[in-house]
Amino acid sequence: MDKMLKWLEESVAQIRWGSGGKHRAPVKDGLIVAVFRHHESRAAESKPLLHDHAVVSIRARRPDGSGTWGNVSADSLLAHIVVADTLYLLYFMEEVSARLGWAWEPREVTPGRRPVMEIAGIDRRLIGWQSTRRQQIEEALFVFTAEYMEEHGHEPGERAAYGLACRAADRTRPPKRTEPRSLSELRERWRESAIAAVGADVVNRLAQRARAAAAAVWARVRPVVDIVLAAVDVVAVVYVMRGAFKRHHLLAEARRHLSYVLRGRPHEPGLDERIVQTVLDDFTRPVGRGLAVTADLRALYPRDTDDQAVLRPLTRNRMLPLYARARRAAGALSARVHTVRRSERLGSRARPHTVAVPGASRSGPRLSRTDRKAGRDQEQQQETDVAALEQTRSTIEAVALMAVSLQDGVRERDVARRLRQRPAPATPAPSHTSPPGVQSASGRTPSGGLA
Repeated sequence: MDKMLKWLEESVAQIRWGSGGKHRAPVKDGLIVAVFRHHESRAAESKPLLHDHAVVSIRARRPDGSGTWGNVSADSLLAHIVVADTLYLLYFMEEVSARLGWAWEPREVTPGRRPVMEIAGIDRRLIGWQSTRRQQIEEALFVFTAEYMEEHGHEPGERAAYGLACRAADRTRPPKRTEPRSLSELRERWRESAIAAVGADVVNRLAQRARAAAAAVWARVRPVVDIVLAAVDVVAVVYVMRGAFKRHHLLAEARRHLSYVLRGRPHEPGLDERIVQTVLDDFTRPVGRGLAVTADLRALYPRDTDDQAVLRPLTRNRMLPLYARARRAAGALSARVHTVRRSERLGSRARPHTVAVPGASRSGPRLSRTDRKAGRDQEQQQETDVAALEQTRSTIEAVALMAVSLQDGVRERDVARRLRQRPAPATPAPSHTSPPGVQSASGRTPSGGLA
């Protein structure tokens, strides 16, 4: 929680003043936040659910040094609430894994929707015993989603689905408990209820099985983050889910990607920002006059003259949920990156598409978005000319090799024909003249045989 609040103070929180809040500046001395930790859910029967509530004050000190107070920009905080939540979950997973030696794995709760990260090795019956509140919300959400599809004729998007989930949670929320209980009392009640539901063996060996499952997960999953693969995964998912998007949408998805890949292992500070910057530099283009961008995949598909024609066939199947279509697009882009890298390793000719090497530093002043776009267009034109020259050179070499091969074949056939037509040499008759000084007997050969 402290790390997430620190990021919120340093990167998001702003003081606003002037007509309509047109003047803004970062807060000077941080935010005033009250954090409340809860250990149980609001289900009718108390169940364990560790979570924190953070109440942020609207007042903060002005950065002008006068010591006066002003209002915090609430719209910027609300725009980054999902980004802050993904960072909180990422740090929470890392802390649990560091303290207890457990790992995490994605589990699909609703088919076609985003998976949730859960501790590996926990018995499914125990999860079902704990998540009675989730079951209530899912039952109400199913009804609200069916009503939405009947009214609009399509599945709800990411924003509409979030609104329906909040509505389902509000409609099924039971009243708060009036009698407080200590944490030790809650633990004793939870233990008795869990043993009655799933058995003592499952409860008593929970930590042991979780550590064994963590060892299996970390032996199977390499905690390595490839920045380029992470970037194409993030841009594919956000593009399919939203179409046009902003930087904080990419940052939230980048942190989700890190939680899926690392499974509780610590991440390098600033890695999420590097992934987002790679997306913005190499795989996006501006839309309209604001800060919104959309996917630009010509770095991978330079011959895609129809804008984003590569992703459209993957996302046309309206029978699939939106996130399932996003995962298809992400898989296609990842396969494209692997293909490019494989061809480069095999020493093939230069290709028009170029994939940045992870971790490559960019020197010099940062160019504007227009300059970067013009530079990319110029590089693609140069690479296309080089590719045409390479293709011409390869064609000429192939024709020359074919001519040499034909000439060799003609010469070989000519030599073979001449050998067949040449007459065979006559065999000389054996001479019966004896060498000088030798006299042979009548009727016998020089070797003593009969003639």
